[in-house]
Amino acid sequence: MSVGPGAKPLAPAWLIAPNKLKLLAVTMLVFSISGATAAWLRRKTGKIELAHGGTIFFDEIGDVSPELQAKLLRFLQEREFERVGGVTPISVDVRIIAATNRVLERSVTEGLFRADLYYRLNVVAIDLPPLRERREDIAALSQYFLRKHSEAVRRNITEISEEARRRLEAYDWPGNVRELANVIERAVVLGSGPTVTLEDVPGRIAAGWTTAAPGPQSYREGMNAARKELILKALATTHGNRSAAAKLLGLEAKYFLKLMKSLGIE
Repeated sequence: MSVGPGAKPLAPAWLIAPNKLKLLAVTMLVFSISGATAAWLRRKTGKIELAHGGTIFFDEIGDVSPELQAKLLRFLQEREFERVGGVTPISVDVRIIAATNRVLERSVTEGLFRADLYYRLNVVAIDLPPLRERREDIAALSQYFLRKHSEAVRRNITEISEEARRRLEAYDWPGNVRELANVIERAVVLGSGPTVTLEDVPGRIAAGWTTAAPGPQSYREGMNAARKELILKALATTHGNRSAAAKLLGLEAKYFLKLMKSLGIE
C-alpha cells in the first residue's frame, strides 16, 4: 500500500516498525509537553521530518493499536505535525508505504483496524504471494542473505551447495522470508567452510521435509530452538566465555545475556 504525491525516488527512506510507532506518536505527531525534556526534544529531528521529499515505510501496519491508528490517520490527512513542546505545524511531503501480513479487510470488519485509515492507505495495493508460491525467488534471496550475514560476522562464505539449494527450494517456508533469513543466518554462524552445505541447514530442511516439523511446534518455538542452538554452539566454541560468544554472534553482551535467560540457558 502506498500513498503520497510524487516524492523523489532516490530521496531518504525510513522504516518504522510497530514497536517504534508509540514513541513516534509521542515525539513527532501530536503530544505536547513542557520543561527541559521538551527543550531537548525540540533540538532533535525525527524520522518523519528527515524523510521530507522521500519515503517512510511502516512495517506491520496491521499490528498498530487503535490509539496510534487515529494519530497516524491525522498525520496522513494533514501531512503535518508539531514537534514536542512546539506550537508551529511542520508540513512534510513524503511517500507512505505500509506493509502487513494480515488481511486488513477482515481486520476492518472485525473492528480491529480503522476503515478510514485502511482506505487512506490503500491507494495502490501490491499483493505479495507467500514464498512457497514463488520458489524461483528462493535462490536469489538466499544469496542476498548469505552475503548480508557473512559480511556481518566477517566470514568468507560465498556459495550454497547445489544439494542445499534444492532442499531450500523444496521447503514450504511457513515463516516466509523471515524464516529463510533466519536459516541462512544460522548456516553462516554454524558453518565451517566457504560453502553452505546440507549439514549447515536445519534437519527438517536437510531431510527433505516440505513443511515445518510435525507436531505442535509453532514457528516461534522453532525460531527459539534455532537461536538456542546458535548460542550453545557459540558458547562451546568460546569455552563458555559469554562475552566472546556474544561477539562471535555479533550481539551486544547485554542483549546476549538477556537472550540466554529468555531461552533458559544457564
